[in-house]
Amino acid sequence: MELDQVTLYIVYAFAGGAGIMLAEAAYMLLSSDAEQRKAVNRRMRLQERSVNQKEVLVQLRKERGLDGEGARFSPMAALRDLRIQSGMVMPLTTFLTVTSVVAVVIGLGGGLYINRIGFGIMLALALIPALPVQFLRWVRKRRHKKFGMQLPEALDLITRGLKAGHPVPVAVSMVSREMPDPIGTEFGLVSDEVTYGSDMVTALRNLYERVGHEDLPLFVTAVSIQSTTGGNLREILEGLSGVIRERGKLRRKVKAISVEGRMSAYILTAVPVLLVFAVMILMPTYYTDVADSTLTWYLVGASFGWLVLGNAIMFKMASFKF
Repeated sequence: MELDQVTLYIVYAFAGGAGIMLAEAAYMLLSSDAEQRKAVNRRMRLQERSVNQKEVLVQLRKERGLDGEGARFSPMAALRDLRIQSGMVMPLTTFLTVTSVVAVVIGLGGGLYINRIGFGIMLALALIPALPVQFLRWVRKRRHKKFGMQLPEALDLITRGLKAGHPVPVAVSMVSREMPDPIGTEFGLVSDEVTYGSDMVTALRNLYERVGHEDLPLFVTAVSIQSTTGGNLREILEGLSGVIRERGKLRRKVKAISVEGRMSAYILTAVPVLLVFAVMILMPTYYTDVADSTLTWYLVGASFGWLVLGNAIMFKMASFKF
């Protein structure tokens, strides 16, 4: 492939990306702000389509992998819980089918490109179980980050409702009406479960199982203690909101301090991979003399193993759990 053709493909790629961004910008500008204010989260959008609140509750549970009584029906417990906490509404079988097809395409495509169909099959077999798990973890991490930023605001909203004299279930339902997803729909499920016979503590424990955020046990414990022993829940939630905010500040501060180690890992990982791809694009015949040698693939595998081990150590050193 000549250099001019590579440049042309790069220009096409940038032009396609620019077109996608322009289309998204136009959609955001033309979308109705009034509609967004009317339906601030998915639960409220479903309420607009259905008069029966119980049907909305059942629909939300089915989308998250729960039946009408709250029992998880997926046979794969770990993947089931990961999917629930990621907030994905796509059925698990459909999701696994899509990721399996993508894994096979990547594996066989890579094997055909380097003329090693055996390597492509092995890569596809490795990606079929790894791809859905890593994708769900990535989605859950994004959702947890957004949920953690919304949680102090939700606690402040509940506190203001308690100050106004509302009971706890009504204050929780205010969060489901006023705040966007993910916390709006999750607290809406709590409100609906309480409406249809569950007690508040059980509904909040179900919330923690659905979301899995590390700050939720503090909220669940506070409400549980207040419901059994009494106390001023408003003052407890005010203090809890401040604690969660301070934890978030400390977490972001530690992340900023440790960014050097993570960036080093990213760069050390990307440089050899990008270098190999650049050589294969600019000089496709560069590795042809040694591609058929068994020793070459042993060395490539050993290099990849050392790369993974080094990155695991660097990320472990730059990660802090508190």
